Amino acid sequence: MYAVINSGGKQAKVENGQTLRVDLLSKAEGDEVTYTPLLLVDGDAVLSTPDQLSGSSVSARVLGEEKGPKINGFTYKNKSNIRRRWGHRQQYTMIEITGITRG
Repeated sequence: MYAVINSGGKQAKVENGQTLRVDLLSKAEGDEVTYTPLLLVDGDAVLSTPDQLSGSSVSARVLGEEKGPKINGFTYKNKSNIRRRWGHRQQYTMIEITGITRG
């Protein structure tokens, strides 16, 4: 059985016991998070409409926070001595899928 969930504007296919990196959540380590699935596949049965998915949920446990790779950027304007260096490192939350329930 697997489900497709939406977190932070991104969709992910998840199974029971899988660890997943999602956008930063305001949850502490060990907290429970529940998602409503967009799609649920259980053997040959595929549930995709809102009526079929009512009562279905995906539960997850927060494992901690993690940083993504460092992204370096450089912008400049020609002939005007304008240069700017910048960097970014995205923050993520690691979650572990603990259960998928079918409604």
